[in-house]
Amino acid sequence: MILQDILYKVNIRSVKGNTAVEVNDLQIDSRKVTAGSCFIAVKGNAADGHGYIETAIEKGAVAVVCETLPGKIHDQVVYIQVENSAVAAGWMSHNFYGETSLKLKLVGVTGTNGKTTIATLLWKLFTAMGYKCGLISTVQNQVGNEVIASTHTTPDAVSVNRLIRQMHDAGCEYVFMECSSHAIHQHRITGLHFTGALFSNITHDHLDYHHTFEEYIRVKKSWFDALPSSSFAISNMDDKRGPVMLQNTAAKKYYYSLKTMADFKGKILENSLIGLHMMVNEQEVYFRLIGEFNAYNLLAVYGAAVCLGQEKQLVLQTLSILTGAEGRFDYTVSKKEKIVGIVDYAHTPDALLNVLATIKNLRQGHEQIITVVGCGGDRDKTKRPVMAEVACEYSNRVIFTSDNPRSEDALQILKDMEAGVSVVARKKYISIADRKEAIKTAISLAEKEDIVLIAGKGHEKYQDIKGVKYDFDDKQVLNEMFELLEK
Repeated sequence: MILQDILYKVNIRSVKGNTAVEVNDLQIDSRKVTAGSCFIAVKGNAADGHGYIETAIEKGAVAVVCETLPGKIHDQVVYIQVENSAVAAGWMSHNFYGETSLKLKLVGVTGTNGKTTIATLLWKLFTAMGYKCGLISTVQNQVGNEVIASTHTTPDAVSVNRLIRQMHDAGCEYVFMECSSHAIHQHRITGLHFTGALFSNITHDHLDYHHTFEEYIRVKKSWFDALPSSSFAISNMDDKRGPVMLQNTAAKKYYYSLKTMADFKGKILENSLIGLHMMVNEQEVYFRLIGEFNAYNLLAVYGAAVCLGQEKQLVLQTLSILTGAEGRFDYTVSKKEKIVGIVDYAHTPDALLNVLATIKNLRQGHEQIITVVGCGGDRDKTKRPVMAEVACEYSNRVIFTSDNPRSEDALQILKDMEAGVSVVARKKYISIADRKEAIKTAISLAEKEDIVLIAGKGHEKYQDIKGVKYDFDDKQVLNEMFELLEK
């Protein structure tokens, strides 16, 4: 493709060289540059692409897009100086891959909690209704039924446009994707055309990155602010910031709620371990998903499907038979003792509170709640004592353990958590740094029909310790412990 065509809508400050040059591909990572590549030097958190311009040229880059021109200029290379390389990468990727997001229906989901479940349920719903769909999520990416490994909530701008093009070429009519605050702020979704955008909720998270809660809110809101009038936007009316998110959007506005009047109104009639019995816009429905938080997720999915022109009755019928995403209130019951083991991705205070409150409401009364929980390293430290406090308040026994300590000392993370435990609750918890040992201990403490929650990692199949990812699967360990109980 000709470089000048790829630069449509890019804010250019200066050009050195001939933009009529042919470009074979776009690369943000200099290690992936080959002959004929256009290298986009993006300033990231860990590294600045400007430091790798010379490497990219040595590997065959014919064009370089950058914010600051390098000291050494090569006559055979075209240099495009731009206002913001990350924004440029979004628009250039959109152009290079044929503006594919305009050729199918792309629906994004943002919020602190619920993104994965909502996006996955939408994919399952539309697939079950006979459409070929794409999914871009934390758990996995899917092109139809083909699974592609996922490394980020939202891939980089080049990768996400390439993936959407792949989905379109495979015949997908709909693509459902998670849109994290990092992705919005880093312009990984800039240039994409969203048919619809959903907001689930917002609580304190990622303050290690955004620094303030106000900035976190502003970033998420900026996505809705940029939507065109041809799109639709759906928000949670029961979240304090739900109406704020849609304040300035040009998109058609819709709301869902369990507590007040809304376009998509729900009421929980019964909430048990076998599912939810609800009224949805005056229609009585049974769902297989559990908990109030999933009632909200189901309303968001229902609203999106209706906005996408699907027949209401068919949507509810199909939703009633679906299960949620892997690692989201993912439960197993031991055969002999009927101990309930629940694996959940809850890694924020609010998410943990929602899961534990749901479990508490589902209890018959005599069961103990035993919670295994940790906090990730190199992330927002302020939530560690709060997570510990929530776990102790809503559980009979708590085991603090390692999550993904990353570069931090796991024992120090545990100390940070312990600081949030009140004097009264100190007898409730023990700390075991080894996660497998912690889960094993929780199961050994459980008696007949007790409930064991293993929180924080959900679908993840690894532990990140000092830069190395070790194989680890909470669900697998839980099942192994249950098998030992049966012997």
